[in-house]
Formats: sequence, structure tokens, C-alpha cells
Amino acid sequence: MTSALLSLSALLTASALAAPSAGAAPHNDRPAGVPAGWDRVAGADLTHITGASGRQQSPSAPGRQQPLSGSGGSASAPADESGPLAIKSMRNGRFTATEVNYAAPNTGALRARSTAVTGAWESFAFEWDEADQTFAIKSLANNRYVAVEKNFTGQAQNTLRARSTTAGGWERFEIYHNEDLNLYALRSTLNNLFVAMENSYTGSLQYTLRARSADVTGSWEQFDLYTIVG
Repeated sequence: MTSALLSLSALLTASALAAPSAGAAPHNDRPAGVPAGWDRVAGADLTHITGASGRQQSPSAPGRQQPLSGSGGSASAPADESGPLAIKSMRNGRFTATEVNYAAPNTGALRARSTAVTGAWESFAFEWDEADQTFAIKSLANNRYVAVEKNFTGQAQNTLRARSTTAGGWERFEIYHNEDLNLYALRSTLNNLFVAMENSYTGSLQYTLRARSADVTGSWEQFDLYTIVG
């Protein structure tokens, strides 16, 4: 069965929850690195949009790892779960996959390397925490939360890895939407940096997602989110 993808940006344009109405008060929580035109997405917005998909998970391709049964707990308040979603980099037009077969210490690294959503490797659940107004991102390839590896060194520093069984400070993100572009940016609350796709890397870390940009400078930090509907 071929999975069908429905772009959230298309739905967001038509949704009243998508963006502030004309004359609405400006956001006061905009960090210094966020350029004009980018606004935070709250859990109610994302849940409303993705809920229309029926939250159907795409079938896995032969040989791909299935998501583990059960769910990991959150270290904070109960969260609303949205998804499954696919994350597409606008830099190379590829979907993000979880590298569950990578050897340590890069096991679970997130890389924008798939030309299509073939199953759990490219599927993620976004969980909203009302208490701190942030999202946790869980990979459905290994049922682990995505963490920012702030203590890694060199080119691997701040790599996004699906490796945590609970969602704490290392696993919290803010999501921003640009109404004009109909695109998204992800910002880690651990280091206050935006997620970029490393298109210029070579080897096993090519296309790796890293929280390393102080600003949204272009397609490196821009993503589209898709609901997986069949």
C-alpha cells in the first residue's frame, strides 16, 4: 500500500487556528533569533490539524523495522499526542529518517535522506506539554524521544537522536510556522538554537539534523510537516 501524505501547510492555510488574525497582538515570546513572519505553533493548533488525518500510520516497507509496542512516559505533565507526522527538509526535498541501525554513539540519529515515507523510519509523533508549552518528538522507528546531543563534539555536536525513553530538557522543542512560506522551523529549548539539515556533510552524517543555527537563514532550517493518512 502506498502511503498518502497530506501537507500540514496546505491545511494550515485554511485553518482559523493557523495564524493570528489581522490586528492581533504581536507575540511576546519571540526569541531574538526568530525573524519576522515566524510564529510559534501551540499544541491545540497542531492537534487540530493532524486530528483530521485520523492518525493512521503508513505501512512499513519490507525489511523496515516496526515501531515497538507500548509508549514511553513523559517526564513532565501529560501531553497531547499528534501524528504520525513526516518531516521533510526543504534544503534537499527529503524526508527525515531515524537511523536505528547506526552503531553507537550515533544510534538513532535523524537524517533527511528518504525520498518517500515508507514506514516507521520516517514517522514521528509530536507530543505537546501544556505546562512548559513545548513539544517532544517521538520516533516511531524505535519508540524513543528525540534528544539534542549538546555534549557531542565536532560535527556531531547538537545532533538530533531518537534515544530517550522519557522527555526532559534535552528533548523539548518549539515549532514555528511562517504563513507566507507555509513552512516550519524547529527550535531546541536546550540550547535555544534552530534545527538545520547538514546538506554539505559527507559520509554517515550527511543530511543529519542538528540544533545549531541562531537564526532561520533559509532552506537549511526550513521544513514541511506531513500527516501520514494511509
